[in-house]
Amino acid sequence: MDEFSFIDAIKPSYYKQSTLIKGIGDDAAVIRSSANDLVTAVDIFVEGVHFKRETMNAFHIGYRALAANLSDLAAMGADPAFYLVGIVIPKSWSDSELKEIFQGMKELADFYQMDLIGGDTVSGKQLTISITVFGYCQKEKVRFRHTAVQGDVVFVTGTLGDSCAGLHVLSEPGEYKNQSYFIKRHRMPSPCLSFVKELQQIPRVTLNDISDGIANEAIEIAQASDVSIHLEEQKIPVSKEFSQFPKELQHKWKYFGGEDFEILGSVAKEEWPLVKMAADRTNTQVTEVGFVTSTEMDAGNVYVHKQGRKVKLDKNGYTHLK
Repeated sequence: MDEFSFIDAIKPSYYKQSTLIKGIGDDAAVIRSSANDLVTAVDIFVEGVHFKRETMNAFHIGYRALAANLSDLAAMGADPAFYLVGIVIPKSWSDSELKEIFQGMKELADFYQMDLIGGDTVSGKQLTISITVFGYCQKEKVRFRHTAVQGDVVFVTGTLGDSCAGLHVLSEPGEYKNQSYFIKRHRMPSPCLSFVKELQQIPRVTLNDISDGIANEAIEIAQASDVSIHLEEQKIPVSKEFSQFPKELQHKWKYFGGEDFEILGSVAKEEWPLVKMAADRTNTQVTEVGFVTSTEMDAGNVYVHKQGRKVKLDKNGYTHLK
């Protein structure tokens, strides 16, 4: 297909968001402003860096790419509404595979009532996907990294390290317990949007999505909030069959693996019961894993407490341009 035929092939037959005035088919999309705050985020996914054909089929590439962006909106407390897709297409990818990439996005977008409103397609040597997402949030309800304070409870959703375990299962074939679970966690992560939406009644919640490992995300909160975060090793949640993997990999994946797209947060101790109630209403696993302190000497640092020892965590998750 040429560029215009491809655009026609992925163009939605109808739109779901009432604030959209013009979607695909003009030089730009038009969104009518509302009483809410507009939240936007963008991510780029490159073949060989973020995904490989050996471990991800086309559908899952699209699904996970959009899921990663939706996790950013979840961390900001926003409801998803629109997305734009820019794609660099090499000759080695077939028309049917490209349609499957967009079908993977569409399945997730339909679930959250999102509209695809445009983008760009060009030819190139390496498959590259850029997704920009837009969401709405009630005024004064956007969540930030810089609002953690002394005495906060630190919590995480879900279990950590599963995505890296799934990639390991796909890359190192063998006999694994519950391997389909780990593979799905790698290929089809679930953004915590419904859980975060239920937190709107809480005046202050600090959130960050776990895309680069809990160590990286906790350090980002600690630095932005000028506090120190303390994690308790025995409380970090992992899945039932996680112990089958080598201990050094368990540690690496749990703290630095990333791409679980769970939520790390902090909240005042008196508001912690409301967080648990929100988790119950949305069938979300949530675990208290630590606490926040505020001393000038330790500001910006993250520590792990294990067997009576306190160890400083470094920012060793994956970093581009490192």
